[in-house]
Amino acid sequence: QVQLVESGGGLVQAGGSLRLSCAASGSIFSINVMGWFRQGSGKTRELVAHITSGGWITYADSVKGRFTISRDNAKNTVSLQMASLKPEDTAVYYCAANSAGQYYWGQGTQVTVSS
Repeated sequence: QVQLVESGGGLVQAGGSLRLSCAASGSIFSINVMGWFRQGSGKTRELVAHITSGGWITYADSVKGRFTISRDNAKNTVSLQMASLKPEDTAVYYCAANSAGQYYWGQGTQVTVSS
């Protein structure tokens, strides 16, 4: 089992920045991929960005050049620095970790971008 605890999020004006952080605990030795997903109101959950234990990164096209994911393997944390935020980035953001082929999820944190 892997437990994920998120922090950060909140309300920001368009063009602003926010930072999300996530700390993993439990069976952390088996975690390969960590990342962030988001789910807007009435929408399906979508990948924002993820990073492997070896540092391979994937971003959704919609956030490339604006968001930066980073990972500290020693501290078992993953962070998402979000800049140039847009109203369409408004969503609940979920931290995720893949361990032995199974995804584990954080509780989610709300990000609201006002126009």
